[in-house]
Amino acid sequence: MKLSRLGNDDADQTARLMSASRRLIDEAARLFPLAAAQNDRTIWLEAMIDEVPDYLYFKDRNGRFVVANRAIVNDNRREGLDSLEGLTDFDIHPEHVARGFFNVEQEIIRTGRAALDMEELIRDSRGNLKWLLTSKLPVRDAAGVVIGLVGVARDITERKRSESLHLGQAHLLKMIALGAPLTEIFSSLILLIEAHVPDVAGSILLLAPDGRHILNGAAPNLDPAFCKLIEGAEIGPAVGSCGTAMWRGEPVVVCDIETDPLWTDYKALVTPYGFRACWSSPIRSYQGRVLGTFALYSRLAGEPSAECMKLVGMATHIAGIAIERKQAEDSIQFMAHHDALTGLPNRSMLDERVASAIEAADDSGGTVTLAFIDLDNFKLVNDSLGHHAGDELLKIVSARMLGCVRAGDSIVRLGGDEFVVLIDGALPEGETVEARLQAVRDAVASPVEIEGRSFQVTCSMGVASYPAHGRNATELLARADAAMYRAKEVGRDAMEVFTAELANRAHEKLERQEELRRALAQGELFLQYQPQMDLTTGRIFAVEALIRWRHPERGLVPPGDFIPLAEETGLIVPIGDWTLRAACRQNKAWQLSGLPPIVVSVNVSARQFQAKDWVERVATALEESGLEARYLELELTESLIMQDVQQAVETMHRLEQLGVHLAIDDFGTGYSSLASLKRFPVGRLKIDRSFVQDLPADNDDAAIAHAVISLAHSLQLRVIAEGVETREQVDFLRAAGCDEIQGFYLSRPIDARALQAILCIPNL
Repeated sequence: MKLSRLGNDDADQTARLMSASRRLIDEAARLFPLAAAQNDRTIWLEAMIDEVPDYLYFKDRNGRFVVANRAIVNDNRREGLDSLEGLTDFDIHPEHVARGFFNVEQEIIRTGRAALDMEELIRDSRGNLKWLLTSKLPVRDAAGVVIGLVGVARDITERKRSESLHLGQAHLLKMIALGAPLTEIFSSLILLIEAHVPDVAGSILLLAPDGRHILNGAAPNLDPAFCKLIEGAEIGPAVGSCGTAMWRGEPVVVCDIETDPLWTDYKALVTPYGFRACWSSPIRSYQGRVLGTFALYSRLAGEPSAECMKLVGMATHIAGIAIERKQAEDSIQFMAHHDALTGLPNRSMLDERVASAIEAADDSGGTVTLAFIDLDNFKLVNDSLGHHAGDELLKIVSARMLGCVRAGDSIVRLGGDEFVVLIDGALPEGETVEARLQAVRDAVASPVEIEGRSFQVTCSMGVASYPAHGRNATELLARADAAMYRAKEVGRDAMEVFTAELANRAHEKLERQEELRRALAQGELFLQYQPQMDLTTGRIFAVEALIRWRHPERGLVPPGDFIPLAEETGLIVPIGDWTLRAACRQNKAWQLSGLPPIVVSVNVSARQFQAKDWVERVATALEESGLEARYLELELTESLIMQDVQQAVETMHRLEQLGVHLAIDDFGTGYSSLASLKRFPVGRLKIDRSFVQDLPADNDDAAIAHAVISLAHSLQLRVIAEGVETREQVDFLRAAGCDEIQGFYLSRPIDARALQAILCIPNL
């Protein structure tokens, strides 16, 4: 027996019941005056009390039933026993239950205090467990002496079942929220349903990722041997209850396994375990996709009750939530360690796998080889067919590389067109690491057909090994990267192994990078300016700002020695921003000194131009310096613009709206089409110096210069030629219709003060 206090609602309900019982007895006494026959009065009282569906009884001081209504008699009837009068709880209940009742009742009789709203658990004469909400009150004689007690008990089994179900559901949802393993969640769910549906065994089966086969989920009370027989079975229109339910996507209720045709081919599997019925319902995702089934096996043939199917519906809903959450967690974990496009492991997983491989190599005395791969000219595919085609190429190449390595090896995508091959452990006899890596290179280089066009993409590969070239993933990757860049330098489509020479070059490169970073921070960078002249008027109308580096030990460092390094390391962005701000400030200073206004031209790097806030940074530089936008020109290279034409045009239009001028630098060295060129909101084309240096003697260069000038003028663009050094070049360009020139013929790049002196001269 279990005793506990309940809430106010239950207490009020019991109090009302007791009050009603007292009124019933008082009313009966009023209807039967003392003059009436005592026997008739008793009959009427018993008749009324027997109609009450709750337990009503009176016990004497020794716990013997004096009065017991029909409800308690029926639930505690024993063979040959039609009344409880004269019996005690010890005669109808197990000793431990009866002892609990007796102790409580003796305390009531001793103290005269009622015990209200107790929860008691009993087993009735049919063997069913019942929960009772019981109140027991003392009964006194005329002198106030307790002569016994009256008891009232209501069957609250269904309410307790509902509470138990709700608590079980809450526990299951908590398990799901805390990420408990699916097998534990499934087992708890099955046990919860089994506790509310007698004589059944539950099972949860999952639909395999291929959408065709069955996987075991959980079945805590089914024989593991039976579950093993089901594993891997293919679903279909007649595959027992569960395989059919998955195939149909609807509940399948088999009332008799012996006769139902759905079990014809599988009856032999279940017969040894004594099951006669199986009721299965599909587990679905939120979108309705079948994930598995929840089934109940019964050893009795027949249909499930409506209440049973309601519980199964609840179970499939909770199981669906658990499965979808687990799938979402697995997806998140996969995405955290794998590349979304190719499905290959990513950098975070590379570090883990290299660490494990090194640990294994230490134990066995072996080696670990890491190869850094960069696809050659991959950008051409993106530019010619678009990023969709580039993505398709990356997926094809990834699959090919995977086919060249063992299961224990790894292919990792770092990003873009960069990959890493990790070869772990000893190779089969007669096979070398070089041969394995060459197979990867050959697979990459095989022709690829995308959107009806055939491509052949090679790769540059750098190789580093543990323990010779590094002690961890970071060192190995850096040194394989250095070797890969060496393969690029020697002509691409090559494989280079890391060497001490490369180590020295990498160290020097790192030192130069830090020096350049320091140069920016300590003011070692400065600007020089080269004038640009209008060939018609002879007036200096603009200057190009050119960055220089005065190294404290090496003196003046040529731009060709540090600009490529800045581009590679990303330092070009802060350096470019500094150049823009400094040029704007200087131009405004010239204006404030009384010089005639001119335009200052600033080169823009690809990394600057592609920044999302680039236009805002230009606007900030103009605002901080006070320079009007019309006195600033930004020079963009063809290759920069063509990386993403649509995005470039949008950015250029925003800059145009800001009021700055735009020019295309080094025209003729890139690969912009005429169709693209006419979309660019630019004002000038700059003929590259490579087409000017041999003028006018070189006929090809002369033809190119004439063509560029003609093309530009047809598009309403002005043309400036850079690298002009001789009078003959000036005369040729003027005759060809070129609008402007820049070069040593006018002036070498000079500092701001020297340029100010030139600007004071009316014309050259």
